[in-house]
Amino acid sequence: MALKVELKPFERIIIGQSLITNSDTRTRLLISGEAPILREKDLLTAETANTPVKRLYLCIQMMYLENDIPKYQELYVSFVKDLLEAVPSFRTSIEAASKLILSGSLYNSLKEIQKLVRREEELLKQSV
Repeated sequence: MALKVELKPFERIIIGQSLITNSDTRTRLLISGEAPILREKDLLTAETANTPVKRLYLCIQMMYLENDIPKYQELYVSFVKDLLEAVPSFRTSIEAASKLILSGSLYNSLKEIQKLVRREEELLKQSV
């Protein structure tokens, strides 16, 4: 079954190792295969990964896009350790994300960490 992706004008998407930029009109793509796919709105860069949870997300994103968990495993464990020391209440979500990584469901792990990004933003707003 193909994945349906609708892109807004000039929206970008990564499919495999390719960055694709839409033209000036809305476009619908049907994508079949096993390549990693991330929409621009779900992408983080080193510059935008400016909080502990976002750095964890970026690490998982790189595992996903490069299909290379071992390369980022040590960094991931370090980020998890630091994050759990700072915010122990994130443990359940981090454990769920870690189980998804171990089962090879990296995209779903990203979705789990996105929930923590929103929770982290709420905590940061409350502390200001």
